[in-house]
Amino acid sequence: MAAMENKVICALVLVSMLALGTLAEAQTETCTVAPRERQNCGFPGVTPSQCANKGCCFDDTVPGVPWCFYPNTIDVPPEEECEF
Repeated sequence: MAAMENKVICALVLVSMLALGTLAEAQTETCTVAPRERQNCGFPGVTPSQCANKGCCFDDTVPGVPWCFYPNTIDVPPEEECEF
């Protein structure tokens, strides 16, 4: 009976981790975006703080591309910890 309870608990933990991992996956972002792939998030003359307040990234080191741009989403697969 105890072995069955452990399997149930492990399965519930795994399902919870997968659900939370999926939520975290959608929220994980990075400002590492190739200059040619940047999608404009600002306006001419936007400051770094104005850009950050919009939830965007700011990098003015590359001329001719948007300096205020949307971050990329990172796909992080959930980890499995339980073995049956």
